This record gives sequence, structure tokens and C-alpha cells, in this order.
Amino acid sequence: MMAKKQFKAESKRLLDLMIHSIYTNKEIFLRELISNASDALDKRYYLSLTDENQRVDKSELKIRIDLDKDNRTITLTDSGIGMTQEELENNLGTIAHSGSLEFKQKLEEGTSDVDIIGQFGVGFYSAFMVAQRIIVETRSAQSEQGYSWISNGEDGYTVSPIMKETVGTKIILELKEESEDDKVDQYLDEYTIKNLIRKYSDYVRWPIEMEVETTKTIEGKDEPETVKEIQTLNSMVPLWKRNKSEIKEDEYNDFYKNKFMDWENPAKVMHYSVEGTTSYNALLFIPAKTPYNFYSADYEPGLQLYCKGVFIMDKAKDLVPDYFRFVRGLVDSDDLNLNISREILQQDRQMKTLAKSIEKKIKNTLEDMLKNDREKYEEFFKNFGLSLKFGVYQDYGMHKDQLQDLLLFKSTHNDEYTTLDEYVSRMKEGQDQIYFASGESLEMIKKLPQMEKLQDKGYEVLYFTDDVDEFAANIMMEYKEKKFKSINQGDLDLDDEEEKKAKEEKTQENKSMLDKMKEALGEKVKEVRLSSRLKSHPVCLVSDEGLSMEMEKVLNQMPNQNEVKAGKILEINPDHEIFTTLQKIYDKHPELMDEYTDLLYTQAMLIEGYKIEDPIAYANQVCDLMIRANQE
Repeated sequence: MMAKKQFKAESKRLLDLMIHSIYTNKEIFLRELISNASDALDKRYYLSLTDENQRVDKSELKIRIDLDKDNRTITLTDSGIGMTQEELENNLGTIAHSGSLEFKQKLEEGTSDVDIIGQFGVGFYSAFMVAQRIIVETRSAQSEQGYSWISNGEDGYTVSPIMKETVGTKIILELKEESEDDKVDQYLDEYTIKNLIRKYSDYVRWPIEMEVETTKTIEGKDEPETVKEIQTLNSMVPLWKRNKSEIKEDEYNDFYKNKFMDWENPAKVMHYSVEGTTSYNALLFIPAKTPYNFYSADYEPGLQLYCKGVFIMDKAKDLVPDYFRFVRGLVDSDDLNLNISREILQQDRQMKTLAKSIEKKIKNTLEDMLKNDREKYEEFFKNFGLSLKFGVYQDYGMHKDQLQDLLLFKSTHNDEYTTLDEYVSRMKEGQDQIYFASGESLEMIKKLPQMEKLQDKGYEVLYFTDDVDEFAANIMMEYKEKKFKSINQGDLDLDDEEEKKAKEEKTQENKSMLDKMKEALGEKVKEVRLSSRLKSHPVCLVSDEGLSMEMEKVLNQMPNQNEVKAGKILEINPDHEIFTTLQKIYDKHPELMDEYTDLLYTQAMLIEGYKIEDPIAYANQVCDLMIRANQE
């Protein structure tokens, strides 16, 4: 007998939480064990097709369940690929992987509405919800030596060499005692097990067998007799190969939740088949919510890949473009080579044809949702719109034509989502630019001084609140020959000819004052000028063409990024009382111009959401100004 080994500390805590407090739907354990067994059978069958030394009769590949009421055990046996000693240690010695620590902390903070099963590699350990001890006996297809793994949960496990004649894995669950909290006796009932198989595992492609009692009429006897016989409990027809007209919505939902470890029904199901140069069946899903790690490096996109019903790869990321990385699902094609390696797979012509077809289907589905179910599409966009925006920006705009009609932005048109096409359809006669304003939130953008005049003139403005928005707009440059234009950048050209003439005259009359203000600010600004974009506000800060102030903020937040600076321009409202005040100060107290200019610049910086260099100095300047005003 080998020495007992301990679970890692984090694993032990998770196991304790799982067994005692966090999961009430205990029946899920059978689904998890069958799923593991099915994966093992997939791997052995794949091995038998690609390695002449590992040939196996497909009829021998199955899962068997045995119930022993007297000894209170459930035994699940598969003829799958089995495990080596190292695989036993790796697979059953450590519970959970990415995200487990964060998950454990949430539990300890009192979060109760969380489903651990399937999320962090703890499927096998769900069996401890019903079992007081688990015995695993296994032998790898590539070894003559068998091993046993025995554990009663929290106090660790032992791994020992054993004699095992057949390849595969046997899991023996020694059930807990029946109690008010642990009603486990039901799992020794044939009827319960049959129902659980139909509920969770009917689509498993390998036979799930069990000896069951059945009533039969025996020839030569008057009364039917109860006999025991081996029955296959599942239909074995993969859901994606069934006629979709025969599949209920609940079946899709259950399949998705069980297969892809989600606790919510999918927002959209795409079940279809294609016949042609590359034929395939696909069952794709758009999740209802953004996965917790979707925008982190831990998230692995990609579809499950099958060939002739044989599992090939779990995360075939080349099957979906990065901007559709939110799509989950599987693809089963008869036209791929089973011996194909992952490296060759990436270059395979049929794979590229397959990926192109899948991309087209996803895009068509999204377009249809946008057109015919706007509410559902807007909910989808809240979750995954960033992926589409990044898709526009990535690869130097290579995919902008593919994605631009799927984008949504909130706008001043009732603060609702709008497409670019809808925006253009509402443009004023003679308007040749798509106006947008960037900021951290709708509320901050609405308060921008520049907004007032645009709305007064009846121009609709798109709200850009995501960091990527302005980058995507710059890559697109224009939409339907209408150029994108930031209201915080360059010359907006909102004035008519008479207004332009009046502004030019005022600029010439006050040129020396504006030059003095520019001199006071030095390198902080590129120019000080009169504004055509302000109505009631005194000043604003805008950027020159090229790098905008919002892009400056985003780029300077990136790690290892050399500091970049937008060319800032301070604009003064010539129709505001502050401009008249500046003229008087310049005429009578020119020595105060530097201080007043700095105050206005700092005010404009604050309006734009910039941190000011010396807030104490600014506060003192304001106080001094108030004191002087009182003395006068």
C-alpha cells in the first residue's frame, strides 16, 4: 500500500466547499462521470484509427453502469483509453485550474448562486457529493500496468499498482448513508438512473448499458416473468446529427449547458448542415452572457472539431475568426483526415473552406437577428460588441467591410442604439460627416461644451464610450462616403459664411491677445483660437487633426508604451462674457493674462477629464481670484 498523498491546499478547500455547501443538485454527478467516460472512449477510438498497434473493435467501446443495493455502490466502467500513473496524479490529484482561487474567494464572501460543476475541472469530484469513498481502477491503452486511486475526499488519496486485464477505467462509488441532507438511496434505483441518462446523456455517442429488470412473456408459461437483461439506455444519436425539426428547445439548451459548462440557456442556436466541396454538420451557440474570463488571456476560443463523429480537437480556434470568438459549439465533417496533426490542420485547405463557411453563417445569423429581433441583438451587442469593434480595428482594417454594419453605438437620437446605416439615413441635408464624441460615459459626453451647439443645429452625435471606438472609426475612415468626425478635434466647420466672416474679423482684432495666451501656455498647447463650436460655455480643449486626446489617454495607459501627446488647442468662446473680460484685462492689466490663461486652460483640462498637474496651485489661484474680485 502506497503512502497517502494530500490534495493541494486550494484543491482541498474547493473539495470541502463542494461536498458540504455549494451544490444542491447532486444528480449532476452521473452526467459528469459519463461525460468523462465518453471522452475516454473518443480518445481510444481515435487512437485505434491512427495507430495500427492500437486497433480495437468499435463494438467493444461502451460504458457500463452497475447498481449494488446491498453494498450501496454504483460502479461505472468504460473501455476507454484509461490512465497511466502520471495521468492519475495529474487528473485526480489536483482539483481545478484557472480561476479557482477567485471562485473560492467568491464562495467565502458568501456568494451562494454559483455553479461550480464544469467550470474549473471539478467534474469527477462531483461524485463526492453522493459518495463517502471513491475507488478508481484504470489501465492505459499504452501500458500493461494498471493502477488504483482511492480517496474518501478531504484527507487525501492513494495510488497503487494493480493487476487489470482490460484497458479502461472502473469507478466505484461507495455511497454515503441516507439522511435528511443526503438523500442518496434514489441513485441505487434503476428507474432514477434511466431517467438521468435520458435527461443528461442521451446524445452520448457510445452505448451506456445497465442490467435492468424487465417483464417478459416466456414461451410455454402463462404468466409473464420478471427477468434481468442488459439494456442500452441512451439513443446514441448525436444531437447535431438529428433532424432539427424533431429537436425541442429544451434539448438544445440542456445540451449547450452540459457540453459547454454554462448555467444559462444560449441566446442563439445555429444548427445546420452543408453539402458540397466540404460537407459538415454544425451546432453553434451564442452565449446569453459574457463568460467571466472572456477578455482575459485565460479564455480559449475555438470550436470542438469532429470527423465522422470522432472527436479530434477541443479548441479549434482556426474555425472561427477572432471577432466571432464568443461563438461556442462543434463542427463534424466527413472530409477531414483523421491522421491530420494540429500544425497541418492550420494550413489545411478544407479547414480554411470550413472556417469561411462557418464565418459566413455566423455573420448571416447576426444580420438576421439585427433585422428581425432588435431587442435580442442589442442584448447580444452589450455582451460581445467589443469583439466586433476590435475586429474592425485589427489587421489594419481588413475586416471592416465585413463587420461595420453589425456595429451599434448609442447616440443623441433618443440615447438609443443605432447602426451606422440608420445614422446616415437620418443625416441632415448637406451633412457630409458622421459626428461622434468620445468619453468615459454618456453622462460625461452630454456635458461636453462642444455638444451644445451641435444639438442646437440639429446634428446627431454618436457616443463613443469604449476605448476601441475611436480607433475603429479611424480605421473605417468613412461609411457610405460620409467621413467620421470627432467633435473634439480639428475644425468642425459649423458656421455659415456670415458667421465665419465675423469670427475671422474678431480673430484679427484680438490676434495679439491670443498670441499672448499661447505664449503663457507654452508647449502645453499648439494654438489658442476663437471657437466656432461653443454656444454658452466659455472654453474648451480640442486636439489638432491626427492623434486625438481620447486616443492619447488610451495609448498612455498601455504597458511599455512610450508617452504620446495629442496637439491640444485651447478654444475661447467669442460670444461669452469671459471673452469680454479677457479683452479688458489684456488692455488694463496685461500682467494678469498669464494667470487668467492658466486658469482657463486648467478648467478646460478638467472638463475633458484630464488630471491636472498641480490641483493645489489651481485651488489657490481660484481663491486669489475670488479675493481680488471682492476687493474690487
